[in-house]
Amino acid sequence: MNTAINKVLQEQKIAVLYGGNSAERDVSLKSGKAIFNALNTTGYNVELIDTKDFCLSDLVKKNIDRAFIALHGRGGEDGCLQGALEYMNIAYTGSGVLGSALSMDKIRSKQVFQAVGIPTAPFCIAEKNIYQKANAQTIMAELGHKVMVKPANEGSSIGMAMAVNAEELHKALTTAFEYDEDVLVEAWITGPEYTVAILGNEALPAIHMETPRGFYDYEAKYQSTTTQYHCPCGLSVEDEEQLKAIALRAFKATDAKGWGRVDVMRSEVSGWQVLEVNTVPGMTETSLVPKAAKEYGLSFNQLVTKVLEISC
Repeated sequence: MNTAINKVLQEQKIAVLYGGNSAERDVSLKSGKAIFNALNTTGYNVELIDTKDFCLSDLVKKNIDRAFIALHGRGGEDGCLQGALEYMNIAYTGSGVLGSALSMDKIRSKQVFQAVGIPTAPFCIAEKNIYQKANAQTIMAELGHKVMVKPANEGSSIGMAMAVNAEELHKALTTAFEYDEDVLVEAWITGPEYTVAILGNEALPAIHMETPRGFYDYEAKYQSTTTQYHCPCGLSVEDEEQLKAIALRAFKATDAKGWGRVDVMRSEVSGWQVLEVNTVPGMTETSLVPKAAKEYGLSFNQLVTKVLEISC
């Protein structure tokens, strides 16, 4: 703990912003409460604010000095909130406007990964305003006849689906277009999935996720009792260091800062493949970042305090 920084924070009024209106509201409510409890227990002057139907300008009226952002998805993780806070001269945790917006957009972030040589699976972009059912067959042929469909700006696997033929792809895209105008269609990756938490400029111990489901979807993340999390992840020291280095490169490539999480798969054919960067990942006491922090030697309260300190 940095004593000088902590002294400054102890004198500030901190708001934990959570809830909101996104499709990830339920997860955000849990994250925000856990963060608030940790900061409150540690002795900070902290207020818990659900941003749903809340006027952000009231943060100034409340004399808020700093915001701990616990909003997942649209409105909290996409740069909009960050821009508003900067306009009001209120400090905040995590990535800035660019890093938040770019990391949130799965299509733009993959284009950045490609441009700087970070390994990521081949993909196509489906645009709602020009998509026709006949396009599904062309996409399937281009990507290898098994794909993953992802709305460009949703998190927590919301709207995602697997497809193994053109009819399934068309159905999956129709559903995904309900969430987003642009949809990422990614070549299927066969292999284990890992996630790497980032804290400051350091990658924490990797976690290997296993689920009996078709892929690590919303149910596997938040509802299933059969999902397994391995930390230590079971990789050799050399392989884990390579994974952590790739995760850090991806994190920096999208201009993400402060803290976050990078999801990666290890293809049986082409090795490491970066999926996405998360700038406000789940922060309940059983979420992935706290699991990695625990292996690293940080309690949940220490992790939350560290994220707040980094924002200084």
